[in-house]
Amino acid sequence: MKKFLPALLLAVSLLPAASFAQVVVRIGPPAPVVERRGPAPGPGFVWIDGYQRWDGQRYVWVAGRWDRPPHPGAHWVAHRWVHKNGGYVMVEGHWR
Repeated sequence: MKKFLPALLLAVSLLPAASFAQVVVRIGPPAPVVERRGPAPGPGFVWIDGYQRWDGQRYVWVAGRWDRPPHPGAHWVAHRWVHKNGGYVMVEGHWR
């Protein structure tokens, strides 16, 4: 138990740093895929466009989807790739 507690505290303290890690991809992302969206599943749903995700070896398309905003007035800020540090860095999409 004496060794477990310090190890646990160290692991918990490193979690926020891991969430800020950025992967720089040297190859630019391909063009977005043109998707055909079906009808919204109900009132209040918002379409979230698909995006190119890097899987460690290549880009993989993540399909768009319908989603409900977390609160009234929220709008979706799309995923995007930003040219930075000699490559491309993914900025995750999020509700604002």
